[in-house]
Amino acid sequence: MSLTARQLNRATLDRQLLLRREPLNVADAVRRIVAVQAQEAASPYIALWNRITAFDPADLDAAFADRAVVKASLMRITLHAVHAEDYPKFHNAMWRTLRAARLGDSRFTSSGLSVADADALLPHLAEFTVRPRTVTEVEGLLAARLGERKRGAWWALRTFAPLHHAPTGGPWSFTRPSSFVAAPAKPDPDGEDESARWLALRYLQGFGPASVRDFAQFTMLRRPVAAQALKALGGGVEELEGPDGEVLFDVAGASIPAGDAVAPPRLLPMWDSTLLAYSDRSRVVPPDYRPLITRRNGDVLPTLLVDGYVAGVWRPVEGGVEATAFHRLDEETWEGLAAEAGALVTFLAGREPAVYRRYAHWWAKQMPSAEVRVLPG
Repeated sequence: MSLTARQLNRATLDRQLLLRREPLNVADAVRRIVAVQAQEAASPYIALWNRITAFDPADLDAAFADRAVVKASLMRITLHAVHAEDYPKFHNAMWRTLRAARLGDSRFTSSGLSVADADALLPHLAEFTVRPRTVTEVEGLLAARLGERKRGAWWALRTFAPLHHAPTGGPWSFTRPSSFVAAPAKPDPDGEDESARWLALRYLQGFGPASVRDFAQFTMLRRPVAAQALKALGGGVEELEGPDGEVLFDVAGASIPAGDAVAPPRLLPMWDSTLLAYSDRSRVVPPDYRPLITRRNGDVLPTLLVDGYVAGVWRPVEGGVEATAFHRLDEETWEGLAAEAGALVTFLAGREPAVYRRYAHWWAKQMPSAEVRVLPG
């Protein structure tokens, strides 16, 4: 079966709950979309507001507090919110990549510590974080174990050790400085292949159809590892042909919407997973717009989604939401965006009306636009 670019776009939107909001509870929604980017504390909340019917942010507060949904460093060495039942296998599939990326970095090696030194700290860290601990407390433990403070030790350990971020309050459950608590599962080297297969299957469920390159990009697993994990799924997956002839994998029997399926406008959060889950991001992000929404330091701005594709960016301003369109939009589209913006302003009012305000400087630097409107709240 050969797929068009529009079919791939609609398949992604469908699996990411962006073709329609669904009446799901928070944990089930996170399970469906697999992994929610969580570098910014507000982003998982806005991501789920875009996807769940009548989303109540208190439900995500509770899910984080109960650890039904957990926040941790996982794919691409970034923070994600994932379902608690997925975390052990996700971390086991990723821990070797996370460990190598940090222990081989000069920020760790300049500390004078060895890989063995770092590994020796893990049992002490696990014991100490049985209850939530602040960064200051953890750094104190490491200094006591090492005899002095070693810059780079905690920077590395906090990324690959089995740790969850513990809620610390604030409008979005997590504030700086972070607090950490031990995850219930520990790395199992003998189970890495099985965990990689689990991660591959879950990736396809949330983001398929996709290529080996896409899966490797999403995770930062080495491409041979990514390929082996997908191929090891056997009859659980089927091979399809992408628009450019590339082999794509998908869950066997998974439905793919028609390319002309209606895609409603959305106001996606910073770093929405949908924009970052593929090597070929043109599935959702027109190539000319990619450098506009992804800044040189890696910041991915909050985006306007129009007809399933990125069409601009948004930010809260006095009186509503400022929408910057990269190309001309018709009045019907603006009306749809205005309805979403009004609902978003109401949603943010109870939490943080000026969300993402520390990123406002990007709007002062070259932001090409065809049209800018303030959509009232």
